[in-house]
Amino acid sequence: MEERYIYCGTKKMRCGYTTGTCAAAASKAAAQALLTGSKVKNVDILIPKGGQLSLSVHRCERSGESVICSVIKDSGDDPDVTNGIEVCAEVSLIGSGVEIVGGKGVGTVTKAGLDQPVGEAAINSVPRKMIAQAVEEAAELNEYRGGFRVVISVPQGEELAQKTFNPRIGIVGGISIIGTTGIVEPMSNSAIIETIRTEANIRRSEGRKALILTVGNYSERFIAENLPQLSEQCVMCSNFIGDAIDIGITLGFRDILIYGHIGKMVKLGSGIMNTHSSNADGRMETLIACGALAGVDSSILCRLSECATADAALDILYENSCADAVLKVLTERIHGYLQARAKSEAKIGAMVFSYQHNMLLKTEYADEILDLAVK
Repeated sequence: MEERYIYCGTKKMRCGYTTGTCAAAASKAAAQALLTGSKVKNVDILIPKGGQLSLSVHRCERSGESVICSVIKDSGDDPDVTNGIEVCAEVSLIGSGVEIVGGKGVGTVTKAGLDQPVGEAAINSVPRKMIAQAVEEAAELNEYRGGFRVVISVPQGEELAQKTFNPRIGIVGGISIIGTTGIVEPMSNSAIIETIRTEANIRRSEGRKALILTVGNYSERFIAENLPQLSEQCVMCSNFIGDAIDIGITLGFRDILIYGHIGKMVKLGSGIMNTHSSNADGRMETLIACGALAGVDSSILCRLSECATADAALDILYENSCADAVLKVLTERIHGYLQARAKSEAKIGAMVFSYQHNMLLKTEYADEILDLAVK
């Protein structure tokens, strides 16, 4: 494969290729071997992003009336759990058309709202197009006018799926064959954001009136312990709060509620919509600003700047009987920034908690949206 690179900050990082690209390459190799009777060692494959890749074929074997070929997934410098897996395609001849099915280790869709209908193999639409195009190229090269049956399998898929989001979003029995560009860009956030979109679309398909977002495991645990009736409808947005809001609005949700721990959610008080520490911190700065607006003594605020966690800062505020005043200002600021993000296209509420101090604040629309969600 011709190497492709991107820069993440100052680091030059090698790109890889998707499971969809692997499946298409294995399919083309198998079709070519089936039609020519010769083993294939390398195959060129067109990718949606433009251009072509040359991939090595790991395995090429005839099995009765079909041929099985495989490609080893290379994720480049991306920390992808699918790196190094074998993606297989077994190709046989049929009268016409291209039939694509999932074999061992490829998951099955069990919930509406995903890329494929319920009951279908979790081979997304772009990889399906790539696979069909790949085998049709082999047919054209060999002047074959019939069709193909392609079975995609991943020997390690069922075990590996437990390390992915698949069980959460309703794909069972294996991994998904995915990819929209054909290329894996290291440290890309696109896969996470697309998972958020997929989960939110499932909730929409279920008829949920409100989108309930959680920002991490703490949030989901808090909901499970305090509002278990919401557990089945939450969508984890991790640090991508702004992107999740945009996705919810795009999908037609007009009521969005965000549950989160103070350690992440305090950043919303400064308009920070991606709460990952590498993107922005601002926790103490936000609390200090809220404290100043609330009239808290500067000697107390100076102590906050030395705190490592939001809970530690809250301890100081509670000890000095000024936490309620600071949280009131924080509540108003979070509300304002959330509505600014929504641009009047949705009502957004936030509920912020701490395990040391329980429920800390609710913004203006929070209870209203919560009532809508639990009805």
